[in-house]
Amino acid sequence: MNFNWLFKKKQSFPDFWNVYLETFSKKKNKGDTIPNTRFIAFDTETTGFDKKEDRVLSIGAVSFVGKTIQVNNSLELYLEQDVFKPETVKIHGLMKTGSREKVSELEAIKTFLAYIKNDVLIAHHANFDRNMMNEMLSRHGLGKLKNKFIDTGVLYKKSIHIIYREKEKMYSLDDLCKELNVPMVDRHTATGDALITALVFLKIVSRLDKRKHLNWGYLLER
Repeated sequence: MNFNWLFKKKQSFPDFWNVYLETFSKKKNKGDTIPNTRFIAFDTETTGFDKKEDRVLSIGAVSFVGKTIQVNNSLELYLEQDVFKPETVKIHGLMKTGSREKVSELEAIKTFLAYIKNDVLIAHHANFDRNMMNEMLSRHGLGKLKNKFIDTGVLYKKSIHIIYREKEKMYSLDDLCKELNVPMVDRHTATGDALITALVFLKIVSRLDKRKHLNWGYLLER
């Protein structure tokens, strides 16, 4: 069977996407311990909740290995706004114009992919952020994110052995900050929420690790 068409299709992608895909050529070992794994906590601020109609306004991310959050190596991106909904400004505070330096959606994608590589991504209500990012990638003819995801909301439920009748309960990031005594600094900014998510993750992992030796493969299990 001739697979030349597959090769040509892969080659049609831009270089930055192929570089991103190449980082997954060596699979992560799910037996790796958490202190040896690089995690990326990230968050998006958006114009709304519809992945088709709404747009990402900002992306924030922080990386950490073990319990050390690398604040000096954080990511903060503000995107040019093609879609603007003034009613959401009171939540995220991002105006269509202003003094903040903004980048195009494509430039944001390039920078984000170069930052995350093949590392494990952490987000609160991760499906939302993942879907918004994947839709953004799709608009530029790219595939979906390949990274493994950990949802801090799901992880928190695991840490408290939530009973069956409450398993559908949704915990907000504010709820977890209150339960875990995490300060809500710069809440509702992408970078601030990314940092809060990282702190929440570390608190939950500390709670889980008292019961068993953890690896990130275990954290991915539902």
